[in-house]
Amino acid sequence: MANEFIPVASTLWDPSTILLATFLATIALFSLVWGIHVKIRDAGIVDFFWGPGFALVAWLTIALSGGGTTGTLLLAGLITVWAVRLTAHMVWRHRHMDGEDARYAAMRRKGGPGWWWRSLFTLYWLQAAIQWVLGTPVHASLFGRTEALSPALLYPGLALFAAGMVLETVADFQLWRFKADPANRGRLMTEGLFAWSRHPNYFGETLVWWGFGLIAYADTGLVWALVGPALITLLLLKVSGVTLLDTHLAATKQGYADWAARTPAFVPRRPRPADDRGAAAAE
Repeated sequence: MANEFIPVASTLWDPSTILLATFLATIALFSLVWGIHVKIRDAGIVDFFWGPGFALVAWLTIALSGGGTTGTLLLAGLITVWAVRLTAHMVWRHRHMDGEDARYAAMRRKGGPGWWWRSLFTLYWLQAAIQWVLGTPVHASLFGRTEALSPALLYPGLALFAAGMVLETVADFQLWRFKADPANRGRLMTEGLFAWSRHPNYFGETLVWWGFGLIAYADTGLVWALVGPALITLLLLKVSGVTLLDTHLAATKQGYADWAARTPAFVPRRPRPADDRGAAAAE
């Protein structure tokens, strides 16, 4: 980097103490959500707090370190914008489901009578721990900074964040509009952005996270700020995103094989001609 790297120390608490405090705050948040879930028997509410959990870590880190640099304040603000949009989408999606999310309902059935308390460790605390680990763009602010934000990293970071937000917002809206039409009940969404990518919303999410990472790198000079974006990309591609959803769609949606054969799973590309793409198939 062109700017000099400068190690930093907290003006209030030392970095290791702040890391522990943000971890415990995350555990406490998801423990509270778990308690609510036990009462209402709906584990789907855990998704509401994925975004806010990251915002909590960001703003708590700033507060406990005695204030943030321009870069950390910018990053926390962008994380908050992302969290508000994601939470609004998750709440809307959950309200339009027929009962508890099918994924969590399946866990409940498989877990038996004792799942309600085991879910604290296997779902809620696990998700809290993963969330905290992914927060390396925020954690990096405790260990380093540069003399000034590097434009060579900051502007591409902002561009990635903006592109990702637009992409996932448009994809979610198109999917909502498609599902809102009763005529599409049971049909496979292959229109709009979903003709370019089977999972444009997941691709947009990775762009957002690489934006976070580059902004943090521009502010701290620490390359490990990019670990969180790398991990979220791996998770979305191989664990909880593309692979899991493709398996579900392949098993439940007629016409999936044809769509998958002509449409990339992740990175969008130009759609093939209309006569080659065909129409969405009924289930």
